[in-house]
Amino acid sequence: MIKIDKKKDGLFQFKLKSKNGRTLLKSVSFSSKDDLDKTLNEIKELKSTKAKLFERRTNTDGKFLVELKNSVGEIVGASGLYSSEAGMENGILNISKSIEFDIK
Repeated sequence: MIKIDKKKDGLFQFKLKSKNGRTLLKSVSFSSKDDLDKTLNEIKELKSTKAKLFERRTNTDGKFLVELKNSVGEIVGASGLYSSEAGMENGILNISKSIEFDIK
């Protein structure tokens, strides 16, 4: 599920949530709802080529995270931290499933 929020500063952000309501990924801030919608549509189109959407990363503490990219390779969101690579891969599967465009 995708939840769209308008922040206090007037910027927009989306969150990908699991079916049980857990936040899987938070987006960067967008200056307009149109920019956010455009990015979501790009992600929907790229969903079948998951390798282009996701970049697997490790932070300086050895924790794993996933960054979501748009069609030109810009980072548009990041997951929380995972303690294992297997957990990160499971997170990618959950993020992929949540890109169903059931917007709340």
